[in-house]
Amino acid sequence: MIIEIDGKKYDVEIIKKNNRNTYIRVRDGKIIVTTNYLVSKKSIINLINDNISSIKKMIDRDNKITVKESEFYFFGKRYDIVYGFNEIEFSSDKIYAYDKKSFDKYINSEIVRIYSERLNYYYNLFEERIPIPNLKIRKMSSRWGVCNTKNHNVTLNYQLSRYDIECLNYVIVHELCHFIHPNHSKNFWLLVEKYYPEYKKIRKILKD
Repeated sequence: MIIEIDGKKYDVEIIKKNNRNTYIRVRDGKIIVTTNYLVSKKSIINLINDNISSIKKMIDRDNKITVKESEFYFFGKRYDIVYGFNEIEFSSDKIYAYDKKSFDKYINSEIVRIYSERLNYYYNLFEERIPIPNLKIRKMSSRWGVCNTKNHNVTLNYQLSRYDIECLNYVIVHELCHFIHPNHSKNFWLLVEKYYPEYKKIRKILKD
């Protein structure tokens, strides 16, 4: 659907969901309407016309928004970060956020959530008896992960969040295997291969 505002035509994308309310946003020059499955096209047009002044303000703000960071990678995918939006939302190649502070807070919580999920997944996969690992996340300059067999800490590099998630999976398996073999012996690598057969390919990626 296309509407005309002040002599300029705008594409209108209608997203229908099982929600009660209707929301109007403007992204990259497009008007996006999220509404219930039962709302008719005529009702949507009337809603747009009733809120035309608010939509104009959204269009003005959308035109002024600039990309603030051009090379942010999140689990292997590159995004542009666009600030000035009330809610954090991912598109195919952009992340919309209110400001850098809220963006950083959201990304950090997502990293903790994803790292925790992957660590728990591989811990439960192990047939060997290993202690319940305590997850630590921090930036490290020379290691992707560290296993402390005394206090059962598994520390994972924050920067793994820039790479494909398979890199995170491999490092988790690598560190969990150290609970069985606190070295890099042949038996250690056989155990790594048991739970991550493609480990050599991922090791090469992380070394490059």
